[in-house]
Amino acid sequence: MRSVLVGFLGMFLATAALSGDIAPRQGWVVIETAKSHADLLDDLLQAVPAHGMSVVTQAGPTATARSRGITIPENRVIGVFNNDFAVRVLATSTAAMIEAPIRFYVTEEASGVATLSYKTPSFIFGPYMAEGGAALAELAQSLDQVFADIAEAATQ
Repeated sequence: MRSVLVGFLGMFLATAALSGDIAPRQGWVVIETAKSHADLLDDLLQAVPAHGMSVVTQAGPTATARSRGITIPENRVIGVFNNDFAVRVLATSTAAMIEAPIRFYVTEEASGVATLSYKTPSFIFGPYMAEGGAALAELAQSLDQVFADIAEAATQ
């Protein structure tokens, strides 16, 4: 009986984890939209270069999971940065570059609409502020605005 209850609990937790909903948390911006995952992803991919940034990486488990017979909500992580910001970050803190590219996360919610989420650059670079000083803080604030502008353009 205990193993059956443990099995049901495991299935419940797996289903809850796969539901796709992103809750707000410290340092994150979470923007719910009425767009489909595909539309929000397309709009984000257009907004990134329109704001002077580049898509550096893309990753998502959905297609591979589907090929294995597993159905999960659509989701994609998009790494965004540009060389100008990279050079400027390196001038303040070599260690801080481990955080680049900064990522947007496009998730499909249980309702079928998509959410755009990201950690703010100021939050991401927070652990390096003692090393990077005012120059890194200013750079992070500039990136906060760039990411906010990209997010606004993508979610309109």
